[in-house]
Amino acid sequence: MRIAFLTTDNREHHKRYDIVDPVFGPAPSAVLEGLALFPKDVEVHVISCTRQVMNTPVKLAENIWFHQPLVSKTGWGRTFFLGCAWAVRNTLRDIKPDLVHGQGTEKDCAISAVFSGYPNLLTIHGIMQAVARAKSAPLFSYYGMVSVLERIAVKMSGGVICNTTYTQGWFAPDARTTWKVPNCIRRAFLTPPEPRKRDKVIVVIGTVIEYKQSLEILKMWAGMKDRTGGFQLVFIGGCGHTPYCEEFRRLVNDPSMEGHARHLGWMETDEIVPFLDSSRGMIHFPTEESFGLVVAEGLSRNLKLFAANTGGVPDVVESCEGVELF
Repeated sequence: MRIAFLTTDNREHHKRYDIVDPVFGPAPSAVLEGLALFPKDVEVHVISCTRQVMNTPVKLAENIWFHQPLVSKTGWGRTFFLGCAWAVRNTLRDIKPDLVHGQGTEKDCAISAVFSGYPNLLTIHGIMQAVARAKSAPLFSYYGMVSVLERIAVKMSGGVICNTTYTQGWFAPDARTTWKVPNCIRRAFLTPPEPRKRDKVIVVIGTVIEYKQSLEILKMWAGMKDRTGGFQLVFIGGCGHTPYCEEFRRLVNDPSMEGHARHLGWMETDEIVPFLDSSRGMIHFPTEESFGLVVAEGLSRNLKLFAANTGGVPDVVESCEGVELF
């Protein structure tokens, strides 16, 4: 079987064109790890659009090829990603896949899949309609736009893979068919943790953004820093330059927070796994969450979890020990 796998290369997303190898999100990376185990059964062609030429390896594994069509600035969000859809369609002419699999509705992948001209399905990672609602996003804002495109893509697709009952409830009314399939976890998180001393560290993983309540968690911690029993709160994830991010940055870097909280930025998998293994807990309190892959990954490293009882999180933590939902 020949599959075209449409996903975002995070080098493009973060404008890190200097990085040599493609960088994919945790969930697509885990799926590709699994597909690489079946070289005789499936041929995979990963397609990731870019605004700028980068290093493009021909293959990522024995049965996984990589394609990176160049799309001008006007072909992205300002034209509803139709430039990306056209570039993908042209790339597919030579591949002639049996199936096109669009990974996520956050950017161009879903629209490119449904306009590919081939049988297609979508995997939902984050629910853009729910995120837009949580952010009270205006219609003509970015999240307002992608929430509309998400609904269009879901209606046009042959089917939608949903990672939780919560996600399936969102898309069942509009999709032709849905399948409930939990997100994959990267192999590195499934190795047995090495015995080591765990520090008094509680982690918060995710991009600093309003609906993930990064700043609110930090303010809560600042208000109780004299009652934390020596624990330190560590944030892992990107932080942009919005007013929200700037306020977060000012507080976490304030001298009064030294020894109580810090922000480490983005970490690669080979860095984050041992860091989790040396930590004791995780806080995850978004106002909207379709699945919560960081929750699954944290639990796989035996962390105590304090999380919001929202969205798909209850599905993820069902029957797990060491979980407190609020």
